[in-house]
Amino acid sequence: MKITISGSLGNIGKPLVKKLIAAGHQVTVITSNSDRSEAIEALGAKAAIGSVSDAVFLEKTFEGADAVFAMTPPNMGGSNVIANTINAGHAFAKAIAGAQIGRVVMLSSIGADLPNGTGPIAGLYNIEKIYEKLENASITFLRAGFFYTNFYNDVPMIKGAEIMGANYPASTVIPYVHPEDIANAAAEELVKAGSGKNIRYIISDVRTPGEAAKILGTAIEKPELPWIEFTDEQSLNGMIQAGLPEEFAGLYTEMGTGLRSGAIAADFLKNKIIDGKTKLEDFAKEFAVNY
Repeated sequence: MKITISGSLGNIGKPLVKKLIAAGHQVTVITSNSDRSEAIEALGAKAAIGSVSDAVFLEKTFEGADAVFAMTPPNMGGSNVIANTINAGHAFAKAIAGAQIGRVVMLSSIGADLPNGTGPIAGLYNIEKIYEKLENASITFLRAGFFYTNFYNDVPMIKGAEIMGANYPASTVIPYVHPEDIANAAAEELVKAGSGKNIRYIISDVRTPGEAAKILGTAIEKPELPWIEFTDEQSLNGMIQAGLPEEFAGLYTEMGTGLRSGAIAADFLKNKIIDGKTKLEDFAKEFAVNY
């Protein structure tokens, strides 16, 4: 098959490209960074340099493809993140229709069933709605859990204050996922014939932040590492002081409130099907190596 993927060679893109190439597929990788071309070609794929907000570029890149993996960057454009994410969704949809792509796998998220109160996830809610209107494409909305790799953002806090934390309590039930498990699921879905519009949750483990602090702390020889619940104001100000733009900090704070209320995880937890292989204890070994 001829498969085009967006997301460059990130935590999902790189293992996904490797899996597809190993299976004998012809792969084109979209990246906005021309410096990535050599690395993409070294994996046996073709590089397409351009923006996921450019419908003309996308349609040209999609031409002749049997399937497309559609992924929008989490922080598009530096400001007006939700609007930029939605605009990219419109560009993807226009290109998918123009190139007559029959199979699409979209990287979405837990909480994408909700129109608001979810921070950056709201952009994915809107993209799902845009893609639902595509008449001739079979689409799988791959709703991923909270990335394990987000825990790397806590490293400065662990080293500086010997705590982990966010604006939700240690007892919050959170579906987590490893990017490698997302890549596995995407590779499976891209080669399926499929029909209609379908939702697939990709979750590796369901745990609490308190458990995460204990397991990750033990892996880095800090078994008493605590999870501290911050207020929304503390969380917002802490992220701003750490250098995150105020808009991003506000969105992530809002996502935290959605996790705290249970709203973001609620739809997944109705059925709670876990099909990822990487448990939190497995990720803890990676965390320790990179810590």
